[in-house]
Amino acid sequence: MKKSITPSEIRQTNRQRIYQYIYQKQTVSQQDIAYDLHLSRPTITTNLNALKEEGLIHEAGQLESEVVGRKPSAYAIQPQYRVSIGVELLSHLIKIIAIDLYGQKIHRSVFEVDFHPTDAYFQDVCSRILQFKDTCQFRDEQILGVGFAMQGLISPDGQRVIYGKILGCTGLHVSSVKKYLPYPCRFIHDANSAAIAELWAAPNLKDAFYLSLSRHLAAALILDRKIITGRHGHSATIEHIQIDPDGERCYCGKRGCLETLCSLRTLQCDLEDLDAFFEKVRSEDRRAQEIWITYLKNLARGINMLHLVYDKTFILGGYLAPYLQQTDIDYLYQEIAEQTPFPEAHDFLEISRMPKHNIAIGAALPYVQQFLEQV
Repeated sequence: MKKSITPSEIRQTNRQRIYQYIYQKQTVSQQDIAYDLHLSRPTITTNLNALKEEGLIHEAGQLESEVVGRKPSAYAIQPQYRVSIGVELLSHLIKIIAIDLYGQKIHRSVFEVDFHPTDAYFQDVCSRILQFKDTCQFRDEQILGVGFAMQGLISPDGQRVIYGKILGCTGLHVSSVKKYLPYPCRFIHDANSAAIAELWAAPNLKDAFYLSLSRHLAAALILDRKIITGRHGHSATIEHIQIDPDGERCYCGKRGCLETLCSLRTLQCDLEDLDAFFEKVRSEDRRAQEIWITYLKNLARGINMLHLVYDKTFILGGYLAPYLQQTDIDYLYQEIAEQTPFPEAHDFLEISRMPKHNIAIGAALPYVQQFLEQV
């Protein structure tokens, strides 16, 4: 027997539809809501008043109208009714960012602190997060949660680092930070975090292979707008595909992994030196161009291999994304065409739409998404 919908459920559904409509449209009038959602004016008025009283929305001036008379009131959500915090933990840095309900940056801080998988380190990290919160003048109840982006594989429930050789934190549990913070907390693999930010920036993106070209090579597999973690938590760990058994040693202990060919260190410069390196590349400095061409050749080799397995869009993200130019993309297509057995259209490589602060923002976004689904 089919269960009937109760009046309470109908009211909740109407509330959610109205809030979501205002969120998507950003600035609306009662007439807009009535026309598009086919709801009665009394229903709309009741819900708008309730949402205003709770602080979820506010009146945002008046809208222009072709109708003679009083201009209609505009309604918008309160973007900072709830906020989320993303934290990126690196070998020598702590990056903290706060975002609003639209995923926009509110404030960001960076601290030079060496990573140590110790209680003292995590107590220090959490103390800095709380200070950051106070600086932003956030109330505790305003904070949806804190996402920690980690250079390591994370259990599907976000509670444990199952492989953390870069930071030496395999087995680390999220309780290490939760005991010092009064908010929900979870770990997230940094590449997955970047992919989440990419999905946020590209609502029409459905399937893709996200490549994070940064200090370390990493990737995320996107299928039907979901990040695929796999049965054992290591889907898309393409950095450990062995290309040359006699090549350089990877941090995993093997030799010749893609990590040794396509990570930032192969450019023979650090992150802080990228501007200078690419100035040399673009000014046709011979040595810099040789290094860059070698990198692109190796990257094309990796992309071709992966594209043979997953024939979808490939998004080039990470710290190198802002430096990529169309000439680099054209060169990648040229190299791939020489390697692949199929005639390839030049239509599957894209540069990240969100290369700036994407990892920390992506770590914070799941709490915003969860809130918007439940409000």
